[in-house]
Amino acid sequence: MFEESLVARAASLLELCRSRKLRLATVESCTGGLVSALLTEVPGSSDVVDRGFVTYSNAAKTELVDVPVELIAAHGAVSEPVARAMAAGALARSEADIAVAVTGVAGPGGGTAAKPVGMVCFGVVRRGGQAAAITERFGDIGRTTIRIQAVDTALRLLREAAARR
Repeated sequence: MFEESLVARAASLLELCRSRKLRLATVESCTGGLVSALLTEVPGSSDVVDRGFVTYSNAAKTELVDVPVELIAAHGAVSEPVARAMAAGALARSEADIAVAVTGVAGPGGGTAAKPVGMVCFGVVRRGGQAAAITERFGDIGRTTIRIQAVDTALRLLREAAARR
């Protein structure tokens, strides 16, 4: 399903988390659970992966991970404030130590001038810390490629958070 190099990076992340006794949670919109799928592709991942939320709709973002309706109305679902809130909500609703969130426009439609196809916002938070967010603009490179690039970025953010002391 995933390229071997991506699975190997996921296995490396899981080993890092295992060595530091860290658990992970994901909350995903445009990737539809692909980050969780990648992590759980690795045998034995259940001692690190706590849970994954697929919050494709705005209602799911609110109901499952407590993203305020007003925040979505003010900034849109594809925004750094919403990505931060998604990550914080996943952490609050889990036993995890680190959570990553992904929300974006995978296309082929749905993009606007302000939020074009290929724009993906990420949130990441480690228990006891402040949620951070970044935005990547992958470009209109095809839905599957955008989603895989988003998974790759989420994996990098999880590794960076796990590596911090």
